[in-house]
Amino acid sequence: MRKVLCVEPVIFIYIFASSLTSPLVQQFIYRRLWEEEYNSPFVSNSNASRCEQNKSSPVYIKQKEVQEKASVFNMQLDLTGAVPSLIVAFVIVANGDRQGRKRSLVLPSMGALIADVCLTVISYFSWSLSILFAVAFITGLFGSMATFLGGGFAFIADVCHDEKQKTTRIAVVDLIFGVVSGLAGLSSGYFLRGIGFTWTFMTASLLHVLNIVYITFFLEETVGISEFQHQAPESCKELLKETFSGVYMLFKTSPYKKRVLIIVLLFTFMTYLFTMFGGTSLFTLYELDEPLCWNEVYIGYGAAAFTSVSLTSFLGVFLFSKCLKDIYIVFIGIFSYIGGMVMAAFAKTTLLMFLVRVPSLLCFMPIPVLRAMLSKVVLAGEQGAVFACIACLEVVTGTISLSVFNILYAATVAWFSGFSFLLSAGLCLIPLAVLCWLLCTSWNGEDLALLVPEEVSSIESVDS
Repeated sequence: MRKVLCVEPVIFIYIFASSLTSPLVQQFIYRRLWEEEYNSPFVSNSNASRCEQNKSSPVYIKQKEVQEKASVFNMQLDLTGAVPSLIVAFVIVANGDRQGRKRSLVLPSMGALIADVCLTVISYFSWSLSILFAVAFITGLFGSMATFLGGGFAFIADVCHDEKQKTTRIAVVDLIFGVVSGLAGLSSGYFLRGIGFTWTFMTASLLHVLNIVYITFFLEETVGISEFQHQAPESCKELLKETFSGVYMLFKTSPYKKRVLIIVLLFTFMTYLFTMFGGTSLFTLYELDEPLCWNEVYIGYGAAAFTSVSLTSFLGVFLFSKCLKDIYIVFIGIFSYIGGMVMAAFAKTTLLMFLVRVPSLLCFMPIPVLRAMLSKVVLAGEQGAVFACIACLEVVTGTISLSVFNILYAATVAWFSGFSFLLSAGLCLIPLAVLCWLLCTSWNGEDLALLVPEEVSSIESVDS
């Protein structure tokens, strides 16, 4: 059977299935906590969710309590799965340079399948929400979204030999991420209203099964795996040595300027992810609360609005890369995010909340551009190491960010629910300051194109 090198369908299916269930899990937890608080079924009509706006009402006070409990519960759930997924992400993606990329794709898909099957059972039999902690830990052992994307981006870096093609194709994956997650978010409300939680989780499970079949039987491996590489390490110590050797050598043998540039770019990537993950993760809870009081369909519309943001961010990368250096594209994207978060902090009407996406039209641009910048700075045999670092940073940053912002939201929702959005915008000053330092020290995008050829020529001279 002839295999293909097209990984985009795998990413499409995985992101759609994950994005279909992600907003539903938050709503599932919110509704179950609501029912436990009121000892009555959750009610949702065609216009708004069950939501009290009279601040003097006892129902309003209980409503805020449910908001706080849901926020803390989500934070605890994220932490439970974060620790095992962090270790797995680093080990699997880093070993991809020697043992292949497909493992980084199939294991997270299996973990997502297990999670969705468990959610189906919990929903159908109305089991306790505490079981979700065990599910989060077990599925974390199979990797996470960061493991999957780390393997996917390393796969693309393997098959792209032209630097501009690499930037564009990585941006295409981020476009798929945004567009598909938006479409899945839009669909989630209708899925929930039409077939309920149980069958929606079952649908996502079937999609992950389809993905596993495609990866296993139709996707070609990009890394040549010799018979020696197929042999298992002699001991756990040997495995750890193999795992960390690639990342260690990436920093150990690189020139000083390259090491500093990699660290600075990773720090910029991490700080921007921290602010963006934290700010955007609160949208569902913010929209469920007064004065918006959105129902599942409106929440789906809100998630789908990010489709336009992903599309415009991709077009921005595609067009700006023809006339601007990468670092300036990152600047533009960060300022776009700041504008959207400031507007979200004061959005008190449905129209204004939808219009939040207008200033945020280019906010996704920094993510693919920073990934591409890091990929360009390393050699072909170091792609797995650098994407392992990126994957670990995504897990660590995402977990810390979600925990911090959920706790902060729970503490501030009673007096100003938009405070977390303002903080997210303010924290963007950190990556902006780092980028300004890079410009002031003349370590701009041209250095990325020069470092790798210098290494290659030096290696060739040594071989000769």
